[in-house]
Amino acid sequence: MDKNSIIGLVVIAGILIGWMLLTKPSAEEVARQQQMRDSIAKVEELAQKAKEAAKQVVIATAVDTTKVSELVNDSLKASIRKQLYGNFSEAANGENQIIVLENEVMKVNVFTKGGRIASVELKNYKTFDGKPLILFDPDSSAQNIQFTAYSKEFTTDSLCFTPTANGNGFNISGTDSQRLAMRVYAGDKAKYIEYVYSLTGNEYMMGFRVNVVGLQDIIASNANSLKLNWRMKIPVQEQNKQTQQAASTIFYKYPEENVDKISETSEEKKAFEMPVKWVGFKQQFFTSVIIADNAFEKASEIETKTEHGSAKYIKYYSAALSVPYKHSQAETYGMRLYFGPNHFKTLKQYDLELERQISLGWKIFGWINRFLTIPIFNFLDGFNLNYGLIIFILTIIIKLLLLPIAYKTVLSSAKMRVLKPEVDEMNEKFKDQDPIKKQQATMALYKQAGVNPMAGCIPVLLQMPILIALFSFFPASIELRQQPFLWAQDLSTYDSVYNFGFSIPWYGDHVSLFALLMTASTLLYTWSNSQLMGTSNQMPGMKWMMYLMPVLFLGFLNNYSAGLSWYYFLANMITFGQTWVMQKFVIDSDALHAKIQENKKKPKETSKFQQRLEQMVKDRQQGTQKKK
Repeated sequence: MDKNSIIGLVVIAGILIGWMLLTKPSAEEVARQQQMRDSIAKVEELAQKAKEAAKQVVIATAVDTTKVSELVNDSLKASIRKQLYGNFSEAANGENQIIVLENEVMKVNVFTKGGRIASVELKNYKTFDGKPLILFDPDSSAQNIQFTAYSKEFTTDSLCFTPTANGNGFNISGTDSQRLAMRVYAGDKAKYIEYVYSLTGNEYMMGFRVNVVGLQDIIASNANSLKLNWRMKIPVQEQNKQTQQAASTIFYKYPEENVDKISETSEEKKAFEMPVKWVGFKQQFFTSVIIADNAFEKASEIETKTEHGSAKYIKYYSAALSVPYKHSQAETYGMRLYFGPNHFKTLKQYDLELERQISLGWKIFGWINRFLTIPIFNFLDGFNLNYGLIIFILTIIIKLLLLPIAYKTVLSSAKMRVLKPEVDEMNEKFKDQDPIKKQQATMALYKQAGVNPMAGCIPVLLQMPILIALFSFFPASIELRQQPFLWAQDLSTYDSVYNFGFSIPWYGDHVSLFALLMTASTLLYTWSNSQLMGTSNQMPGMKWMMYLMPVLFLGFLNNYSAGLSWYYFLANMITFGQTWVMQKFVIDSDALHAKIQENKKKPKETSKFQQRLEQMVKDRQQGTQKKK
């Protein structure tokens, strides 16, 4: 350090020491500070003594300090409720109670908190494992009215409704007619929202009415509608969870329009473009429907989601339904609620097209089920037969109706079999020539013999709509649900004679005996048909494909309705028997051959179909020549 640095440090030290001496408190100031500290300590001591004295007074007068605290808390809670709920503050403070509406077919639990239907049990049905069938439960459902008041959004699910016994009625005694009216008051008895539920006899349909009285000055003046929210999760109820999920979705109907739906395979939120008459939360065999007396406004929307990974629920449904509000003194909105089975006759009686929720097939297939299959099925059901026997009789009736078509098919096959030697001879003759010439020669042979090669295909095509229609009918028929037959415990789902304990890709985790029988009968029919047609040695690749398809189809049928597999097995065996009887006793091959040979000698007019075939061959031949 140099001289200047040392001088600088000395000067700084001198300044600091001088400042400390100048700012040092005097003896009087030190005394005043000590007096202030003593005063503060004395005040704190007096406060503590006062607190202890107050406690002693409380104890002496036998006042419970906990109750004093609760009174303070209750007062604070009441103040908070007033700030949050305004005129509905009293309704926000109450205990939930359960009121039961019950008739011969269902039990409805109504909560006073929210005034909502919390759960519905269908008495005549059970889940696949024998438990009571609950359409939805309190923990996975919601029902409320949403509106704006005091610049806030209110929902009634947080408010407690009070059952009433006045003019609107409160009567839940007896099973013939039950009526429950519940109100949530807005400050006084002249201002309220009221839910009225009614249930009669053995009906699955409930009455539901919403009354809004005296709230014209409470609900926001710019609000022209109220929103009715309805949500639920669909529980697992069937043995095959995947099948239940694939058959569950939301249906809806516009007034004067057809019924529509959200695709079963999609997760979608849909806003309605026009007023809607009803919305149905459909499960595989049951449905919950809310129906407006008039219509819900077009501002309504619905949404469906799949509960991926959930072992308890299948899908989530939501509907936000808009009802008009005109700020009148009293307004009423009439509705109905259906909670019940997807039974065609039951749903159709309400004349609301609710039966359209049952998947009977597209267009012509649905018509066949509506006007043929279901009437026959219902007629046989009236004899109280086992449903396996009903399917057996139904199969025989359908096969009798199709007998003329089956005869045409067998006759066409017989003609083709009689002509087979000549066709084989012609193929050998033209094997080294242009294939088009071979086709022309073959067609000329058919024309001379009076045989239409497509005649056997047309009857088969005519039978296909019935086969496809029944493919939709059996899995959707609730009559088959939990109905046993032979080894099957439930004809509406797969039968299992052996469980692997693990899942095999394509096949599943069990063995369905009905599916095996159906596959075996299809292979037998395919083999017999190839023998009768005389095509067992032709087109080996196509032959193996015909045998492979039923085996591949087995993986699908193994997890499908046992009733469907039983029907297809019966249909195959009856068809096999019909064909054998016709070939053995009805159709004389020698006489048929003689008739064909006689037809060759007669001049023939070419049919329009044959003309088109010949023209196609000529066009193809000309095209080949141009390429060359």
